[in-house]
Amino acid sequence: MSRTSWWASKARQLGRHLVARVSASERDELAAWLRPAELELYDAMHVADRRHGLDVARVLRRGGEHVPVADAAAVLHDCAKGDTGPLPRVAWSLGEAYGPWVWALARRVPGWDAALTRLETHAEASARLVESAGLPLFAVDLVRHQAEPRDPTYGLAFRAADEAC
Repeated sequence: MSRTSWWASKARQLGRHLVARVSASERDELAAWLRPAELELYDAMHVADRRHGLDVARVLRRGGEHVPVADAAAVLHDCAKGDTGPLPRVAWSLGEAYGPWVWALARRVPGWDAALTRLETHAEASARLVESAGLPLFAVDLVRHQAEPRDPTYGLAFRAADEAC
């Protein structure tokens, strides 16, 4: 990905984060197929992560990858990011692109160390949460290995859908 397209993608993500909403009808639709423990995790997520999860699931389904547990994993894959605001997320992305020195500098901002740690560890922490909510190992693995998928079919489709949103 070129630097220009990377910046465009990150600007789009930031804009989506700032205006993220989930309609009552979208939430009601989820209640029809998520189990109560899964729905509880979803409701505890930051609205931007809830919106993103819905979008990832939509992209997966549109791509022909409709497996209900994969949809649940998509909706919940960022459930451990917590209340992390947009600026630590920007710092995290810049660190991924330009190196860990960005993270070291950002960790000096009051309150950002915990936020950056949540972003750094969110895949594993989210996997533990979805496992405790009763999702099967297949879904747990999709969440745990979201950045470096192990499943050659669904894992790669999952990552592509995540990156597209």
